[in-house]
Amino acid sequence: MENLEKTYDPAKTEDKWYEYWLENNYFAPRKEIEDSKGTFSIVMPPPNITGQLHMGHALDNTLQDILTRWKRMQGYRSLWLPGTDHASIATEVKVVDKMREEGIEKEDMTRNEFLEKAWEWKEEYGTRITNQLKKMGSSCDWSRERFTLDEGCSDAVEEVFIKLYEEGLIYQGDYIVNWCPSCHTTLSDIEVEHQETEGKFYHYKYPYKDREGYITIATTRPETMLGDTAIAVHPSDERYKDLIGEKVIVPLVNREIEIIADEYVDSEFGTGMVKVTPAHDPNDFEIGRRNDLEIVEVIDEDAKMTEAAGEAYAGLDRYEARKKVIEDLEKEGLLVKIEDHMHNVGECYRCDTVIEPLISKQWFVKMKPLAEPAIKAVEERDINFVPDRFSKVYMNWMNNIRDWCISRQLWWGHRIPVYYCDDCDEVIVSKEEPESCPNCGSSDLHQDEDVLDTWFSSALWPFSTLGWPEDTDDLESFYPTDVLVTGRDIIFFWVARMIFMGLKFQDEKPFSDIYIHGLIRDAQGRKMSKSLGNGIDPLDIIDQFGADALRFTLITGNTPGNDMRFREERLEASRNFANKIWNASRFVLMNLEDFDLEAVKEADLKPTLADNWMQSRLNTVAGEIDDALERYNFGEMSSSLYDFIWNEFCDWYIELLKARLYQDEDPQAKLTAQYYALNTLESLLRLLHPVMPFITEEIWQKLPGTEGTIMRAQYPAKEESDLNPAAEEKMELVMSVIKAVRNIRNEMKVNPGRRIKALLAAPEEKMAILKEGREYIENLARIKDLKIGGDELERPDKVSTSIVKEVEVILPLEGMIDLDKEIERMKKEIEEMDFEIKRAEGKLSNKGFVNNAPQDLVEREKQKLKEYQEKKEKLIERKKELAE
Repeated sequence: MENLEKTYDPAKTEDKWYEYWLENNYFAPRKEIEDSKGTFSIVMPPPNITGQLHMGHALDNTLQDILTRWKRMQGYRSLWLPGTDHASIATEVKVVDKMREEGIEKEDMTRNEFLEKAWEWKEEYGTRITNQLKKMGSSCDWSRERFTLDEGCSDAVEEVFIKLYEEGLIYQGDYIVNWCPSCHTTLSDIEVEHQETEGKFYHYKYPYKDREGYITIATTRPETMLGDTAIAVHPSDERYKDLIGEKVIVPLVNREIEIIADEYVDSEFGTGMVKVTPAHDPNDFEIGRRNDLEIVEVIDEDAKMTEAAGEAYAGLDRYEARKKVIEDLEKEGLLVKIEDHMHNVGECYRCDTVIEPLISKQWFVKMKPLAEPAIKAVEERDINFVPDRFSKVYMNWMNNIRDWCISRQLWWGHRIPVYYCDDCDEVIVSKEEPESCPNCGSSDLHQDEDVLDTWFSSALWPFSTLGWPEDTDDLESFYPTDVLVTGRDIIFFWVARMIFMGLKFQDEKPFSDIYIHGLIRDAQGRKMSKSLGNGIDPLDIIDQFGADALRFTLITGNTPGNDMRFREERLEASRNFANKIWNASRFVLMNLEDFDLEAVKEADLKPTLADNWMQSRLNTVAGEIDDALERYNFGEMSSSLYDFIWNEFCDWYIELLKARLYQDEDPQAKLTAQYYALNTLESLLRLLHPVMPFITEEIWQKLPGTEGTIMRAQYPAKEESDLNPAAEEKMELVMSVIKAVRNIRNEMKVNPGRRIKALLAAPEEKMAILKEGREYIENLARIKDLKIGGDELERPDKVSTSIVKEVEVILPLEGMIDLDKEIERMKKEIEEMDFEIKRAEGKLSNKGFVNNAPQDLVEREKQKLKEYQEKKEKLIERKKELAE
């Protein structure tokens, strides 16, 4: 029998087994599986092709892989479908930057030339991401890999656009949008990130037109004043009732505007009067529509002032114009005051440029008809958020949703399938490019220049990737998917949109559960980012510690929805865990050289208390893990696995097996030990496989009796018939006694190899258990003369005792330690405590230290003093006992 190498080397193992899995097509759903269990499917949140994966991706894909491997081993026909996203804005920005480094400007290229560059980028970075996912051990069906711009997904996008347009749910109109002056495109509301920023509140005067005096208005953006077309007050504000209908003059441009009433105005904020600039503020735009106000656009797409802003300001950058407007107001005596002011400023989520609200002709999706069924699906628990608190975040956004601007002024993305007639302005919506205008017959047509918002195609991901709009076998088998695993930061961007699109075009939810995980933060609790320089590359971790160690670390302490801190010591602990498993497996295999599994007959076996305990615990843990995974509690799963494998299997069961494995006098006892050692190891490898796939496959392949890959072995399930509470209770008592003996030995500093005497005084019902476990106690506690009894036990004069579970553990000191040497040692230890007590008391009596040192430092010193005093008292008491 081939054994394992002395040490585990992930670098020699992981690539080898991943290639083996790929070559044998083990990641594909098994056609031979009958539908008794059913299917299980997940679509991967497609990473953007803008670079490489980060720790957030590593967590996200580890969790999906655990679920997929678990369900696959349970016998479900399982599909984890991978793919990547074209990420229109982000990728275009990256490609433009790369070209600029090469001395090429986008403006100097044709659209097709630019797209060639973008596809080159996709080939390079899409492949890099795929390779990173493979290094993580992701068991995706790569034969079904999709890209949001591939032919099938593009067909689905066009189909959805046309159907929504034909139903009147997509429309084109002039509307105020979020505009990025750097990316030169619109952004949806949720693509705008709001940052708390130090700014100014500028107060200035609007003189009345027909009488003396003025009103005072405050704004954070005085440059937009040049486009004001009204002043608004709340209709019920008694202060200004008589002013409604009055006219004032816009400073610097001398435009007459009216004071109007609108319920949007907050009477409690500032003066209760607001300037209305419909062209450059979303709320003002709505006020303008309600009150039929003129629209004056004073800022253009480059964030520069237009001619409508006046000759003095036209062509200036918006911030330059702000300075000049304030200077000019001051010159004319119209500036009242400037205050410091903290306010939220919207920035482009990709390039951090401050966005500019502009009015533009764009394409929109009417959201209310689509949102209603999506709200109902979550309200009625047809779709569940885990944890549930995120359903409130979802509902709040969906209940207040605005129409979705879906057009983007970019070249990379799904081009809008709309054509315009240059002669009669007919709008033609079509998958195929029309040859002529259906209205006037002209052949002078051009396609809309814009592309669709990235999230439009991503919203179709659960069904477009399965072949829709074609009626495919995959769509029938795997839609709806079972669970979506994603971060909380894209609930609005992506999750909500998949729900309403799935319900609209499939009449079925896209998934049943949405598992929301937290963010990976650094050891100090900070978000990982390039600017902080605290990002971690998963591949660097894998090179150093192995993929299994990284995967186990990512689920350790992981609770649904909560952020987690990433610390290197956790990686080291996970690597140690892998080594522990390796060494335990190596030990088992070394002791199976004369073992013939096929020749074993049940009648030949003589299971002991330890064997029955281990089999029962194995079943209990299988139940715990199954329950944890059903609830998506990966942290509980890791805790159960770690405690069971490290503590119960490695530290206890293997030690309990050794006496039987190392002897040849009782062949049946040895055979039983070999059988249960193999059986338990084989089962725990299957339990562990979804989390640590590489090391488990490597060991599995060396075990006698295993066939094929561990990926297709049956996942252990809790069998009530194999539970043995009595054996667990008995073994718990035996282990508690062993621990008590070990603790006393450690306290007394007894040589670990020395065998000592012991007495166990117990009630009658416990005596039988102790006698059954006598051999374990003698071997693991290093005892040469063990007496088990009740009150009749004759106790030596000088003993050390401990009571556990009604059993008194009595260790005679004579023969265990040299009393004279122990008394001398204790004297020295008491002297050491006296020194420490004196030092701590001196420190705490120093007012300078107590008053000036950090409070936690002072408290730690007080705690140390208390511990020294308590330890001294115990030492004195024990020394007295020994001396009597």
